[in-house]
Amino acid sequence: MRAFSRHLARMDEPPTGIAIALEPLVTRVLAPNPSPYTFTGTQTHIVGARDLAVIDPGPADAAHHAALLAAIAGRPVCAIVITHHHRDHSPAAIRLKAETGAPIVGAAPFHVSSDVPRADAAFDADYAPDRVLAEGDRVTGEGWTLETIATPGHTSNHLAFALLETRALFSGDHVMGWSTSVVSPPDGDMSAYMASLEKLMKRDDRVYYPGHGEAVEKPQRLVRGLLGHRKQREGQILRLIGEGTGAVPAMVEKMYVGIDRRLVGAAEQSVLAHLVDLERRGVIASEAGIWRNVA
Repeated sequence: MRAFSRHLARMDEPPTGIAIALEPLVTRVLAPNPSPYTFTGTQTHIVGARDLAVIDPGPADAAHHAALLAAIAGRPVCAIVITHHHRDHSPAAIRLKAETGAPIVGAAPFHVSSDVPRADAAFDADYAPDRVLAEGDRVTGEGWTLETIATPGHTSNHLAFALLETRALFSGDHVMGWSTSVVSPPDGDMSAYMASLEKLMKRDDRVYYPGHGEAVEKPQRLVRGLLGHRKQREGQILRLIGEGTGAVPAMVEKMYVGIDRRLVGAAEQSVLAHLVDLERRGVIASEAGIWRNVA
């Protein structure tokens, strides 16, 4: 999570509802749901020219649904593909399936119960895929192939999808073009998130099309930066604990100076994710919400 104030200043008039061709096989339609957590809104990507896949159809918003149908323009839809079922990504799948007859495929369904207030988008309780995709599974149409890449971390069921013909990767919320991803326990897992970043580092994707923010044209450099950023945060946390700052709110106050107050909850969840990871590794321990180094 970084440079939020700079990005929030660019959210004035996002081009919602307009089909924008990113390359011959990829069209983007932006949903009208801007927020501190979604930036300019959720981006739905349409893959294909004659028959289509729709990736992350977005929130259940009538205007966005109409914009998607206009972009589809009567062409057959082979699949409605879901990276993860946060409410800004998957709810529109039900209505789109009813309109097009296309199956919903992608992330596995599950429900999270937690006493911890969630800072990221709530889960879509109605999400029910017709087919759950796993690492290496493919969805195909005329002239295009989407290959599933398991990228847990932001959520335990998060998937990315590689467009093999053009070496583009639809990265969902795992890697975004405007900010680091929120990793929110108990479902979000920092160790899994870091492992998924390392996994992407070994790939040779040409461009990322994220769920939020602009296309990432130098993805390896960004992923390397995200890994470094998280390792830097871990180092900050360990230093603060060593200095006697053991409560999450106090850590956030010192680590995220000048953060937009609307994003404090997200920062606290990401710090907690680091703490849980460090505890699993036997580096720190907690008692009554206060963290300490293990001697």
